[in-house]
Amino acid sequence: MQLGLLTAPFPDTPLAEVARWAAANGFGTLEIACWPRASGPTRRYAGTSHVDVEGLTAGAAKELTAQLAEAGVQVSALGYYPNPLHPDAAHREAVTAHLRRVIDAAALMGVGVVNTFVGGNRALNIEENWAEAARVWPATVAHARDRGVTLAFENCPMIFSHDEWPGGHNIAYNPRIWRRILESWPGVGMNFDPSHLVWQMIDIPRFIREFGPHMVHVHAKDLTVDREGLYENGIMSLGMGWQVPRMPGLGDIAWATVFAGLYRAGYDGPIVIEHEDRTFEGSEDRVRRGFLLARDVLSPYIR
Repeated sequence: MQLGLLTAPFPDTPLAEVARWAAANGFGTLEIACWPRASGPTRRYAGTSHVDVEGLTAGAAKELTAQLAEAGVQVSALGYYPNPLHPDAAHREAVTAHLRRVIDAAALMGVGVVNTFVGGNRALNIEENWAEAARVWPATVAHARDRGVTLAFENCPMIFSHDEWPGGHNIAYNPRIWRRILESWPGVGMNFDPSHLVWQMIDIPRFIREFGPHMVHVHAKDLTVDREGLYENGIMSLGMGWQVPRMPGLGDIAWATVFAGLYRAGYDGPIVIEHEDRTFEGSEDRVRRGFLLARDVLSPYIR
């Protein structure tokens, strides 16, 4: 396994600087955030563009990978997490077009994985969303396959705010849909994040036993269920007000159990820390402290 980090919490820091800091502090790989280059406000943890994939040439890609190798890090994946099932057709077309450019960039850089979301229309039920996914996704799956890139979908419901309630913005969150994904789209994989199973009350060891062979990338993020928030809001709030992302080691996940399951499943890929812990926000120094804390928690399990 290789310990790494997702670069999204460093939106204003050049990638080369992130890479040097990561390598100097025991991180061997990076998942590089590849949102479109844009100005103006962005959603929390979305909008960082460390590789401008628009018009990336083979020469520029080769130069970039050489710079990262010289800094001492590999690239676990390129990451872009939009909503390709968004109800607005123009939005959907724009994000799908950018996702395909990210796939093209990965191929040019020799990066084998692109992490993303299946997406979802919050106003539709899961069966209606699946029907739409089955219609729109095969072309993009083929686009990745033809370029030797594995699409890895994250198992996150994407329901953190009222504009995502009640159906969420990503339907690839439960075993029932994951079986359909793997049966319908051969060659895709899972970007596994155990934190999303905690508040859904989905058995983590069982999930790893079933889907471990299809995991090509792992996000290390913890989560605390705020019992007071759950009491106040109830389960019908679908996590809002009581699912609290934390750095690994500070939440409810038993990391020894997670790693035991991953090793038994034969997983030997990247373990990439995803930073969404508000306790370690507010400055780049605090963000870095969060990553270092997570490193110290996880590194004993990684060999």
